[in-house]
Amino acid sequence: MSNVLIYSAMAVYTLAFLAHIAEWTFGSRSRVGRTAAALTEPAAPAVTVRSKGSTAVLDKPQVVTRAAAGARDAADGEGASGGTLKGDLYGRIAISLTFLGFLIAAGGVAARAMSVQRAPWGNMYEFSITFSTVAVGIYLAFLFTRMNVRWIGLPLVTTVLLDLGVATKWLYTDSDQLVPALDSYWLWIHVSTAIFCGAVFYVGAVGTVGYLLRDRYEVRAELGETADVFKAHLATLPPANGFVRAVRKARVPLRRVMDSTMSRLPAAATLDKFSYRINAGVFPLWTFTIVAGAIWAGDAWGRFWGWDPKEVWSFVTWIAYACYLHARATAGWKGRKAAYLALFAFATWIWNYYGVNIFLTGKHSYAGV
Repeated sequence: MSNVLIYSAMAVYTLAFLAHIAEWTFGSRSRVGRTAAALTEPAAPAVTVRSKGSTAVLDKPQVVTRAAAGARDAADGEGASGGTLKGDLYGRIAISLTFLGFLIAAGGVAARAMSVQRAPWGNMYEFSITFSTVAVGIYLAFLFTRMNVRWIGLPLVTTVLLDLGVATKWLYTDSDQLVPALDSYWLWIHVSTAIFCGAVFYVGAVGTVGYLLRDRYEVRAELGETADVFKAHLATLPPANGFVRAVRKARVPLRRVMDSTMSRLPAAATLDKFSYRINAGVFPLWTFTIVAGAIWAGDAWGRFWGWDPKEVWSFVTWIAYACYLHARATAGWKGRKAAYLALFAFATWIWNYYGVNIFLTGKHSYAGV
């Protein structure tokens, strides 16, 4: 029953993936230079006074965000739908399908738990299907609070499909009972918090990648290097053979697609703040995860720390995120440098999950994968 639900969730997520693609496609704007022009226009006055009959009405100023002292000011993009009705319609369909897929996947995790009569994360297959379900749940929770995160839908659904595909193809393990060392109430506490932290770290990593892409776009827009300018530049180049001319022509539509996509993301400062708050908010819980694991190790193996590969890399991940948070709070390391460090920290978490479990041997290795 669990497998049927997981495969059904994958089918629904595939439809959601197509709907997200349609949202970005139909939300494409005809003039990619609109955001570039907005970046170079003089700032609007703090307060605009309008005359409404005999009453003066004060409009609220446009709110812009700033990543760090001296950073550029830029308004958030229009989102994946691009402010179009058709794009918004496909976006709503995508969210509805994502929610349906989440419910089906959650049912699959629950069915797995009932079939084994324990917490459904005793091996990598169970961990993976639970991780993807929690990641989608966090995304939907952010949407419910009206946060500007709908743009995350496409990369989220894409990676969820990859995660479930790997889990069902290569990581699947038949339902079985746990070895004595894992048969403890700490399984519910330690592993559940590890799954939740990983899902939140993933959302933060998506925000960080978005920040790097959007920041690069804003820099290019300020320098006047958007697609239209790029096309004009190619026209000034000396003649070349047919293949080179074809390559040059092909690069212009690609630049336009990329510019249109980047212009609809939230501002770089918004994404920078979002990813920082996400990582900073979950870091104390990751600290608790490591402490809980040490306590469980003391109960199961008679020692709190034994330099097991899983323990070592969990601590390496903790150090990496601690360095990121410290660097992010230091003026000289804000922006792209801190973002690269955040992605490195998330890479250590991914390695701790896949690499350590598959390629290294330790006390955390049970039932193959």
